[in-house]
Amino acid sequence: MPESSTRRAFLGSSLLAAGLAATSRAAAQETKATPAPAVKIAKVEALLLKTDLKRPFGVSVSVPLDKTRTTLLVRIETDTGVVGWGETAGLSGTKQAVEQLGARLIGKNPLEHRLLWRTLWGANFGNPLAVGGLDIALQDLRGKLLGLPVHMLYGGRLRDRVPAYASAMNYVEGEEPEALYPREAEALVKSGYRALKMRLGRYPVAREAKVARAVRDAVGPEVRLMVDGNAAYTLGSALQMGEVLHDLQFEFFEEPLPQVAPHYAGYEELRAKLPLPLAGGEGLDSRASAKELLDRRAFHIIQPDISLCGGFGEVLFIFEMAALSGVPCIPHCWGSAILIAATTHLVSLLPDPHWGFPTDTPMVEYDQSENPWRTEIVEEPITVKEGFIQVSDAPGLGLTIREEVVRKYAI
Repeated sequence: MPESSTRRAFLGSSLLAAGLAATSRAAAQETKATPAPAVKIAKVEALLLKTDLKRPFGVSVSVPLDKTRTTLLVRIETDTGVVGWGETAGLSGTKQAVEQLGARLIGKNPLEHRLLWRTLWGANFGNPLAVGGLDIALQDLRGKLLGLPVHMLYGGRLRDRVPAYASAMNYVEGEEPEALYPREAEALVKSGYRALKMRLGRYPVAREAKVARAVRDAVGPEVRLMVDGNAAYTLGSALQMGEVLHDLQFEFFEEPLPQVAPHYAGYEELRAKLPLPLAGGEGLDSRASAKELLDRRAFHIIQPDISLCGGFGEVLFIFEMAALSGVPCIPHCWGSAILIAATTHLVSLLPDPHWGFPTDTPMVEYDQSENPWRTEIVEEPITVKEGFIQVSDAPGLGLTIREEVVRKYAI
């Protein structure tokens, strides 16, 4: 090739590169990042709610049955008046921990998520309940400030609606489970639920095997059934009940042994011998605890609770670790409309555990027991239609809180 042609080609390519670089610099200047709005957190409240139950109820280890119900709501307000709401369990000094950690948030920009996350975990001395409640409130607040639903803050939902299972059939004062459970199960199926969970473990295996069979007979073979043992079994009795549940085609057996959370002693041995999937993990306090249990192969199904183990980011991290171990994730949920909404957004983000037809999609646990905060504290209660909850596209969690009702229950 002549030298002049080579030179022209070189000059042409150089001019083209220079033009592209100039265009890139101009585009970069035009798309300069916009600083976060100068909004600040002005107030953090921990509101402990309590109500007297019309009928005492509880799980296998509720001795005596519960006569009251409590929950702990978290309210974070900005200097512009925008409010975010969260929820956790009011146990082990969590209210005081929320207040102490909340004081560290005053004056901070709620949109600086990474900074606030480190602030909360760095100073809490292992109180994941407090961090969970604060994190849910912060994500509700962040979504409202940005005009985005919470699921969009984490990359967007994978499904428009999520399956829900009815968490029901508790021990109720004055009722025998042999009569109550089948009646309640049949009514739930008629209302549209296709998956139900019951509590067992209060009475001997021989008696409760008949209860489980009566429920299966009442709902038929197509309805998915699960059991929560609530830590009421020994290894031997758990295996006995597991055989019964396997024969009746139950989906999983949840936390039959004492949890001694977050360590779950003996669960890997039970998992190896149980004839149906073993679920557990509602007592997890962090990703570190989850990793330990996943490494030990303690569960077939892991059940972190967004309000108990540190919030959205922590559960999503746990999910990814579980997926690497081939362990499905079905989050635990037991609370008001706030926690149900947060768990719905969370479950909408979780992929199916495989690439085939979605027969094992993660579900939302929807409490059916006496719980005024499921409906009374919100303008529009979360509804289950044909076994599904629609994922909200409204900013934040998508709830309008009736604050006067919250204050009525606060103690």
